[in-house]
Amino acid sequence: MPDDESVLDRPCAPLDAVVRWGDGPDDVADIRYGDPARPLVVLIHGGFWRPAYDRVHVRATTEGLNAQGWTVAAPEYRRVPGDPDATTSDVASALVALPSLLADHHDGRVVVLGHSAGGHLALWAAAAAPAPGLVLTVSLGGVGSLVLAETDGLGSGAVVAFLGGPAASRPDLDPALLPTPFSQVRLVHGVEDDIVPVSQARAYAAAHRRARVDEVPGCGHFGVIDPMADAWHAVVGAVRGAP
Repeated sequence: MPDDESVLDRPCAPLDAVVRWGDGPDDVADIRYGDPARPLVVLIHGGFWRPAYDRVHVRATTEGLNAQGWTVAAPEYRRVPGDPDATTSDVASALVALPSLLADHHDGRVVVLGHSAGGHLALWAAAAAPAPGLVLTVSLGGVGSLVLAETDGLGSGAVVAFLGGPAASRPDLDPALLPTPFSQVRLVHGVEDDIVPVSQARAYAAAHRRARVDEVPGCGHFGVIDPMADAWHAVVGAVRGAP
């Protein structure tokens, strides 16, 4: 069954707000307000770290999460080929700023989700730059091992383009090589994903034994961000499991 990419540009409800969390042109986040007695959900978009893909592509996903009751923030970040530190600096800064900016709309707990390359960034942040109040990180079809992703040629050389060199040159950015996060980690991954294969989730889990992998049969790369897909129940269940 072909992977359904319609979620990337599907019409959805208007945002509640776009907030600025920093001074840079990309220092903004889409916001949907939910129940203040629940955790804040921060969703980091994917796109193999490339400039062509931005937070607009996860607006239907934020709508689906918000429909379950959570306040959801989807931050933008710089995507400059060969300058990974610009990307990680923005993600780290957004994860510090957004829980404070949205303090009236959550209970102090933070859940960070990331799809595809955003899954890599979420897993990196869990170990290297955790958000204040972080209780759970959920990788959705995410890149868990940069070394394996380079070896497998994911995204037509996306890892080398992102880093500006081989994965081995930046072990500090490879989730599989970083210390195990203190907070919980779950990896929801489609078994039929041929863009970021499930071997990525397995590689991360092999390095971090406390991480839980939810392999979703019959699901490709985009089903894990599609509220209309069968896989959506696994995503909602993961977020509901936040301690």
